Amino acid sequence: MRTGRSSVSTARVLSLMHPIIAEWFRSRFTEVTEAQAMAVPLIHSGEGVLVSSPTGSGKTLTAFMAILNELTLMSEKEKLEDRVYAVYVSPLKALANDINANLIRPLDEISELFRSKGRPVPRIRVGVRTGDTLPNERQKQLRLPPHIFITTPESLSLVLSTPVFRKKFEQVSYVIVDEVHELCDSKRGVALSLAMEKLRSICPKDFVRIGLSATVAPIQEVADFLAGVEGGKPRAIKIIEVYRQRSLDLQVLCPASDMTSLSFEVVNSKMYDVLKGMIDSHKTTLVFTNTRSGTESVVYKLKERGLENVGAHHGSLSRETRLEVEERLRRGELKAVVSSTSLELGIDIGSVDLVVQIGSPKSVAKGLQRIGRAGHQYGGTSKGRMLVFDNDDLVECAVLSRAAHKKMIDRVSIPVNSLDVLAQMIVGLSLDRPWTVDEAFSLITRSYCYRTLSIDQMRSVIKYLAGKDDFEGVYSKIWYDVSTDTFGKKRGSRMIFYLNQGTIPEEADYKIYSERGAPIGSLSEKFVERLSVGDIFVLGGRSYEFVRAKGTKAFVKSASGRKPTVPSWTGETLPRSFDLSVLIGKFRGEFEERLGRDSD
Repeated sequence: MRTGRSSVSTARVLSLMHPIIAEWFRSRFTEVTEAQAMAVPLIHSGEGVLVSSPTGSGKTLTAFMAILNELTLMSEKEKLEDRVYAVYVSPLKALANDINANLIRPLDEISELFRSKGRPVPRIRVGVRTGDTLPNERQKQLRLPPHIFITTPESLSLVLSTPVFRKKFEQVSYVIVDEVHELCDSKRGVALSLAMEKLRSICPKDFVRIGLSATVAPIQEVADFLAGVEGGKPRAIKIIEVYRQRSLDLQVLCPASDMTSLSFEVVNSKMYDVLKGMIDSHKTTLVFTNTRSGTESVVYKLKERGLENVGAHHGSLSRETRLEVEERLRRGELKAVVSSTSLELGIDIGSVDLVVQIGSPKSVAKGLQRIGRAGHQYGGTSKGRMLVFDNDDLVECAVLSRAAHKKMIDRVSIPVNSLDVLAQMIVGLSLDRPWTVDEAFSLITRSYCYRTLSIDQMRSVIKYLAGKDDFEGVYSKIWYDVSTDTFGKKRGSRMIFYLNQGTIPEEADYKIYSERGAPIGSLSEKFVERLSVGDIFVLGGRSYEFVRAKGTKAFVKSASGRKPTVPSWTGETLPRSFDLSVLIGKFRGEFEERLGRDSD
C-alpha cells in the first residue's frame, strides 16, 4: 500500500504518546514532520512501513517514537523484561554508533523529565553490537541484553547463530532497517533478508518491519524486499513517500577552461587550488573522493596549501580516529573533512554548507545522497560541486547533474538466488539443529531474494557443502543424509561459519599502531610489505615513519619534513550504475549525431 501526503496533526500524533514523551517532544520540536505524521500512527498500531523521505525529515525519530513510547509504558508498569524488543540494523558501524548516541540523548532528557515530576524513571537500555564492540561489552550484553539492539547485518547473523544469545531475540517486536536503499541491491542485503527470516522463525509472532530510505526506485520492490514473503506473496507493508523536494544547487566545475591542452599534473594542481578556494569561502565543507587513497591524497595536498584544519575519514582509520573526526565536525572545529564513502549516509555531522565531489560519484542516487549532506536540515538547500579533472569525467558528471536535477534516480536491482549467500545460511542453520531440506527451504524462500529458488537448487548447494556426489573433492562443512533428506553440523561447522560469514571481501591488512600502542588504522598487506624502516607514509592526514612490523601489526612514529607516500588499498573502484551508463551512452550518441549533421 502506498501512502502520500497526510493531514494528521501534531496533536493527533502526540495524543498516542505517553504524556511525558509528548511534553519532551514539544520542548524539542515545533511540530511533527510529514514522515512522522504518516508513519508513527501506523507503527503504533503494529503495521510495517517503508519510509522514503528527504534528508533531515526526521526518519530516525519516526522509527523510534512509537517504540520508545511502548517501552516507556512497559517500564512504568514494571513489565520490561531482560530481552531484546527492537533491533535496529545499520549498513555502517559508524552510523550504528551515531544512532546509539542520538538515542541516548533523548532517553536521558525524557528520564530527567520523569525525575523532575517525581515519577519512576524508565529503565530502557540501548546497546551496540558491531565488529568494534569490545569482548567485555559483549559479555555484558549477554548478561543484561539491551532492549534496543543496534547492529549491522553481519553482526545480526552472528548473534542469531549463537545459542545463548539467540534466546534473547525470541520475542522481538520491531526490526528497523536504516538506509535500506543502500543494502537491498547488494549481497549484504541478501544476507540481511535471510537473517530477518531466521529471526522470524524463532519468534512466535511476526515483528513490525520498519524501513528507512532516501528516494529510491522502484520503491515497491524495495518494500517487498523489506517485507519478505508469506504464502508465496510479499507480506503487507505500507509505503510512505514524502514528496517535498529540497532545493538543489549543483554545479560541475572544471579546474581549467581547456583541460586537453594542459598536462595531468597541471590540471591536478589547479584542481586542488580550486578546491581550497571553495573551502576557504565556506564555513564547513565535506569532500568525497570515492577511495581511501584519494582521501589521503586530497588531505595531504590541502595541507600542502596551508589548510591545517582538515580531517580525513574512511574505513581504514581506527574507530577512535573516526569518532574524533566526527565529533570535531559536529562541534564545528574542522574547516573541511575529506571522506571516501564512510560519511555519505545519515551520520550526524552537524552543519555542512558545501559538499564537493572529486570526480563522478558513479550513480545519480549516490550523488544526491552525498550532496544531501549539505543543508542537512529539513527544507534546506543542498549545495554541491562536482570537480572534474578530464573530459570523460566532465561528460559523466554533466549527464549525472542533469539527471539529478530531473530526479532521475538509478533503479536498484535486488540480487536473486545468490548461491554463495545461501551456502552461508545453510551452514548457519546447521548450527542450531538437524534440518530437513523441506523445513529449511520453507524458511529460506520466505526471503524476497529467494522467492523463486527451486528445492533442487537448494539440494545441490547442500550436497556441495556436504561433499556429496560430484563434489567429493570438496571438504565437507556439514553432513547430509540422502535417505532422510536431512542435514546438520559437523565438528568444525561452527568455526567455518564464524570465519567465513559475511559478504564483504576480506582484506589482508596490517593493523597500524603508534610506538605506545595506540591504534591508528590499517593498511593493505601489499603496501606494508613494500615499506622499509624509515619510509614515510600518510594515514588519516598525518605523516608517519615506519618503525617495524611484527606479525600482522606495524608500528610507526610521527614524522614531518619529507614527502610521504600515499597508501593504496585493494578493491576500491566504484562501479558505475547501469542507468547512468545508459544515459551517458545516449548523450554521446546524440552528440555524435549532432556533430555529424553540423559537418554536412
